Amino acid sequence: MSYDLVLRGGSVLDGTGSPAQTADVAITDGRIVAVGRTDGSARRTIDVSGAVVCPGFIDLHSHADFSVLGAPEAVTQVTQGVTTLVTGNCGFSPFPIVPEHADELRTHGSFIGGGFAWDWSTAGEFAARVEALPLGVNFAVQVGHGAIRIGGMGLEDRPPTPVELDRMRALVRQCALDGVVGFTSGLIYAPGMFAATSELVALATEAAAGGLIYSTHMRDEGEELLAAIEEALTIARSAGIRLEISHLKSSGVANWGKVSPALEAITNARRSGVDVQADQYPYTASSTTLTSFLPGWAMDGGVPALLQRLASPGTVDRLAAELNARTGVSFWPERIVIARTPDGPYARYVGQNVAAVAAELGLDLGHGVVELLAKQQGRVSIIHHGMAEDDVRRVMADPFVSIASDGGVLSCPGEGMPHPRSLGTFVRVLGRYVREFGVLSLPDAVRKMTSLPAARLGWSDRGMLRQGAVADVAVFDPSTVVDNATFGDPWQLASGVKYTLLAGTPVLDDGVPTGIGAGRVVRRPS
Repeated sequence: MSYDLVLRGGSVLDGTGSPAQTADVAITDGRIVAVGRTDGSARRTIDVSGAVVCPGFIDLHSHADFSVLGAPEAVTQVTQGVTTLVTGNCGFSPFPIVPEHADELRTHGSFIGGGFAWDWSTAGEFAARVEALPLGVNFAVQVGHGAIRIGGMGLEDRPPTPVELDRMRALVRQCALDGVVGFTSGLIYAPGMFAATSELVALATEAAAGGLIYSTHMRDEGEELLAAIEEALTIARSAGIRLEISHLKSSGVANWGKVSPALEAITNARRSGVDVQADQYPYTASSTTLTSFLPGWAMDGGVPALLQRLASPGTVDRLAAELNARTGVSFWPERIVIARTPDGPYARYVGQNVAAVAAELGLDLGHGVVELLAKQQGRVSIIHHGMAEDDVRRVMADPFVSIASDGGVLSCPGEGMPHPRSLGTFVRVLGRYVREFGVLSLPDAVRKMTSLPAARLGWSDRGMLRQGAVADVAVFDPSTVVDNATFGDPWQLASGVKYTLLAGTPVLDDGVPTGIGAGRVVRRPS
């Protein structure tokens, strides 16, 4: 028998959590045709003895839809063995574009990335635009509630009218027809924070009818974590939809330990019939925008309206007073580090914490934050060192928690001081939480990166090494695989991954990115 490619003699982990077996993996026409002992010829045979061969990693939580147009080769991903990115998370997606609200949508996710032409309107048009790129990674897109709300009614802090809600439902329905795999929300961001539970139920019901999953950045991940989980579960029960709780954590020193009752609530809901799971990145710091710490009234109308408010001294003092009152309770300036901000008078403070910046400016903490936002056009991306290592490990050990990055940086090097999760999430789990800390076994870690996320999306031909599956494959050295990116020095690619294959085509070949555009857009199964 003749094959296109044979990976010979590796330690094969099939993605199910089963123990490794020494075997060959044979690939023809982009599919796995044999796992075991192979005979016959192959156009190429690679000796991978001593290495682990497993399914390519599926990142359930990426923001690469805001960066892929500028870096389609995705070097930060192929060097980790990541083969599929699931985008549109936290309520942010670059579609649908409704003409009367196009400018509002463009500014909505500007802190994540962008700078592209916005030459599409629908989810389908955006997917086609991405698929035309020389992709180094597969893409699956979700639609964000924030984008849907902006398209239906703009950035205002009010309930939708019946007509506006119907318009929003229609936008979700069209996105489902265009093949998106999920509907997401970001309930700490404008305009998601303005939505009542009933609005989210109505839209999630529409998403469920289209076969989508609902992924949510909940309304609170600190003081009100348990209440936020209950709201997410209520939405899932009411809408009859699969629920994915994004980047499960307990943020803020006073809230450390709350992940235990959070996991218990999720487990109890699953036992009662709710299809709910979660995902996590393996770090004790998050990354978001500084505006996420502001109260809802300040963000009514989005960043443009915020900047207008900050021209009023009275409003500045009110906002600063509210931030000062929350300091040490739900706001920790000394743990908030500036990661990226546009050119401006305070761009020099990238890499410094907000408390130190306020002190250097001679301002109290609240006024320091307001000053930063006012002078940097409201666009200050931050890293928040808010979690406990024990909580990270407790969440990771739960069998229904997938590994996901919450990243979006695809090229290296670049500007600013981004969170290292974009360059290291998957290899960090393998090198540190498996090999060094023993939190997970190697087969279970691979399962959490492959078959578990694939199953959440209803993908039966990805996430496992078995006959007939798409040949998305990662090959790594279990003794050396590790993340190199740190908070102080984030622009470092991962080590130890030898091969990354997309449908049998190497996009990483013996540790070297090939630049071959073998990626595709993966649409919702019909």
